[in-house]
Amino acid sequence: MNTNTMTYLGYVSTVEYSDEDGCFIGRVLGIDDIVSFEGASVKELRTDFENAVNSYVATCQELGKIPERQCSGKLLVRLPSELHHKLTVESGVRGESINNLVVRALQSAYLRRKTAKPSDSKKTRTGTRKERQRINRD
Repeated sequence: MNTNTMTYLGYVSTVEYSDEDGCFIGRVLGIDDIVSFEGASVKELRTDFENAVNSYVATCQELGKIPERQCSGKLLVRLPSELHHKLTVESGVRGESINNLVVRALQSAYLRRKTAKPSDSKKTRTGTRKERQRINRD
């Protein structure tokens, strides 16, 4: 299955194609409620996605519930104590909070991943696929 995403009204979903079912299947990410949709074509999928989100928001309003939004911006991360110590020291040296240090590091890593060349994704710790094949033949 090939995984992609769609966005509507700030909600993001995964989209997969099911060869077995012969259709696209999607699910809204980042909320506890289950909001799913499907379509035999991309156009049907888009329409069903928008209808599913609109229905979710309307149902929440009818129930007097605030529709969940994706990600509050708060994230609890458990770190090895050694890394936590290093971050504490580094944040003190830089004169900034650990939170800012971690946010900048995550943003930098994410941006590097988004701008990586397609050939970069085939590299591993032991070299490129061609290098591993050459080593295996020798």
